[in-house]
Amino acid sequence: MKTILLVVGKTTDQHIIKLIDEYVGRINHYMPFSIEVIPELKNVKSLTAEQQKEREAEMLQKFFQQGDHIVLLDEHGRERRSMEFAQWMQKRMAASPRRLVFVVGGPYGFSPAIHRLAAEEISLSQMTFSHQMIRLLFTEQIYRAMTIMNNEPYHHE
Repeated sequence: MKTILLVVGKTTDQHIIKLIDEYVGRINHYMPFSIEVIPELKNVKSLTAEQQKEREAEMLQKFFQQGDHIVLLDEHGRERRSMEFAQWMQKRMAASPRRLVFVVGGPYGFSPAIHRLAAEEISLSQMTFSHQMIRLLFTEQIYRAMTIMNNEPYHHE
């Protein structure tokens, strides 16, 4: 199973990029993992938030494939502790979807069309983080889940 973090827009902070790359490399020791970037919209000043979400939805839908297990990272999703997330990951991996696709939307979240395509929604916190930080936090949590699943001494509870 391939696991993908699908994001809208590039990460521009070089410090964050370096840390994300470190965790992506670590995750790839356990399973195939990549971050895929959908370009951010241009000339959005004339668009409403709903119009922006719809245009982003069109681009996201082009990426999805039949059989994908799509999970939105959304503030209204279910929160899990790290141990619970590791158990959830283990179940998803055992179910053997072709691709497990986690999605970080644009600045206004997801359109209803994307919500309908998703199998699940996960929230990392009730707090708001920049999209660049979410990428780092989530890749670290995937790595943490892999170490938990493999009984390695990274996570302490």
